[in-house]
Amino acid sequence: MDLILAYDVDTTSPDGQRRLRRIARLCEGHGIRVQKSVFEIVTDEAGLLKLLDRGGRIIDRKLDNIRVYRLQARGFDAVTTLGTALPTPHRDPYIL
Repeated sequence: MDLILAYDVDTTSPDGQRRLRRIARLCEGHGIRVQKSVFEIVTDEAGLLKLLDRGGRIIDRKLDNIRVYRLQARGFDAVTTLGTALPTPHRDPYIL
């Protein structure tokens, strides 16, 4: 499945800055960063559940959030990019 994952982490404290780095590293292991806190991810249901579980253990649910948008099949094929173009997400699973 094709996903867009976006996160917002409160970085007004050192702990928040740490959470931001941890979420960024987690997402980098699953997809391609297309903006500072937005990732394109190709995964299956098990991979999504694992990603959400790990992300949920990192964030402070009162201050931060993670949003996942499921795209229709092959949704990245219809993306239009203006500005610095990034590579299309590869469809092979990431090995962690």
